[in-house]
Amino acid sequence: MLRLEHISKIYPTGEVLKDVTWEVKTGDRIGLVGVNGAGKSTQLKIIMGDMEPTSGEIIRPASLHIGYLTQEFEVDPSRTVREEFWMVFEEANKVHHRLNQIHHDMEAADPETLDKLIHELDDLQRKFEALDGYGLDTRIEKIMPEMGFELEDGDRLVSAFSGGWQMRMSLGKILLQKPDILLLDEPTNHLDLETIEWLEKYLKGLNTPMVIVSHDREFLDRLCNQIVETERGISTSYLGNYSTYLQQKQELQEAQLSAYERQQKELEKQQVFVDRFRASATRSTQAKSREKQLDKVERIEAPTSSVRSLHFRFPPSSRSGREVVTIQNLVHSYDDKILFLDAELFVERGDRIAFLGPNGAGKSTLLRLIMGMETPSDGIAEIGQHNVIPGYFEQNQAEALDLKKSVLDTIHDEVPEWKNEEVRTLLGRFLFSGETVFKKVESLSGGEKARLALAKMLLQPANLLILDEPTNHLDIPAKEMLEEALQNYDGTVLIVSHDRYFISQAANKIVEIRDGELILYRGDYHYYLDKIEEEKQKTEQEKIAAEQAAKSAAKKAKQKAKKGK
Repeated sequence: MLRLEHISKIYPTGEVLKDVTWEVKTGDRIGLVGVNGAGKSTQLKIIMGDMEPTSGEIIRPASLHIGYLTQEFEVDPSRTVREEFWMVFEEANKVHHRLNQIHHDMEAADPETLDKLIHELDDLQRKFEALDGYGLDTRIEKIMPEMGFELEDGDRLVSAFSGGWQMRMSLGKILLQKPDILLLDEPTNHLDLETIEWLEKYLKGLNTPMVIVSHDREFLDRLCNQIVETERGISTSYLGNYSTYLQQKQELQEAQLSAYERQQKELEKQQVFVDRFRASATRSTQAKSREKQLDKVERIEAPTSSVRSLHFRFPPSSRSGREVVTIQNLVHSYDDKILFLDAELFVERGDRIAFLGPNGAGKSTLLRLIMGMETPSDGIAEIGQHNVIPGYFEQNQAEALDLKKSVLDTIHDEVPEWKNEEVRTLLGRFLFSGETVFKKVESLSGGEKARLALAKMLLQPANLLILDEPTNHLDIPAKEMLEEALQNYDGTVLIVSHDRYFISQAANKIVEIRDGELILYRGDYHYYLDKIEEEKQKTEQEKIAAEQAAKSAAKKAKQKAKKGK
């Protein structure tokens, strides 16, 4: 269906892709993985023809239609939802627009102009029919419920919908074009858990082959049946989902290491023989023969160590009191929207709590209330009084960096007493090395800014970490680094994140924001999922019981009415 053959890509700044070879077949759902800057999005752009490879080729049928969902959803806030879907059919849309204009012009046209308009109208109607224009509304009305929209939503403006719903519009527009292959570039970015789970379920139901770039490990695990890793510019394919890929990669590395060590041992043994008997009168011929054989042996390469990853620990801080955060009778609203209504929560030392809820539920607002950055309408949301030292990483922390400063100065200005070597050592732990420490912040990628903001946060000891979407823009190795650091942190942590795998690794309690309340689940993410399933089943059973009771009551009333007659 589509194949990349020995693709390379060299930029003025260096080589990104060296030897990339993989293919998409019917039924494939491929996850492209690799660290930030490994060339994942570059591969998608090369497939789309938006970028030329330095060498290699893309093999595909000329008629292949590719749908590409970019990281920035391409929608116009000023259009209605129906108009936005109509924009997919570019030629039909132009004809449709002209037809409407002609109908309008005909109302005030003189006889001669009217005759011309009638002829043009006839031609355009034939063209519109040939483009299946009259069937397009039906196709749009069919796709809207599939994307979760009500038909009446078609007349609402795009701007009235959240980013998650705009993603659904973008996906719907792509599917209306009936693509042969789907390319999805970070489709879960900035989506809430409910929308991510909807997207997973929807994509699973499609027969269209797809290639997915994502740092969401849970998403890759649930959806993909093949993983293509790009490391140091070279691609390797693994059958199975993300967890299977990790296992296969480890087994391959262990097997290669074992084969390498066995060969090295044998080579060393043969070299000892050659060195010992090279000058021997009786065995020099044999020694020279073995030396020639050694020269011909194809060497097994030592397995390359994994891509350099981050390792850090949060700096030690003094022990806080038992009561770290108190939320009591909390009421807070924006305009007419009530976020919290008599909400309560007590956070104790050592809690690692993840706050869940749909976008707009008030998760980030709650963290700001706790930090005292907003004042509640009523009630209390405050940090404990006994030696609680907070460290706050806000969702847009990277945007608060001084763009004109260099990476080195950003850290140095926080700790002016540090030597350059000490600052560079810290930055090295966040993958800023060599000349990159002199780059201006404005020239950094989103992921680099996020890493720099995290490094900056590390400089001040804290026994309460408040983290709002800390994994945004981080690649998988950086997320794993943060997870490990939190697991080894002995303070208290409050987290807002849409990354399910990160939550499962970092949190020991879950708080769901539901109908203005804070519902506490005293267990990790998987415990929370089990409890939610139990609640759903209980609700369903209660609904069935209520329906049966209503039927029974109606039956008895009917029987009683008969007896009365």
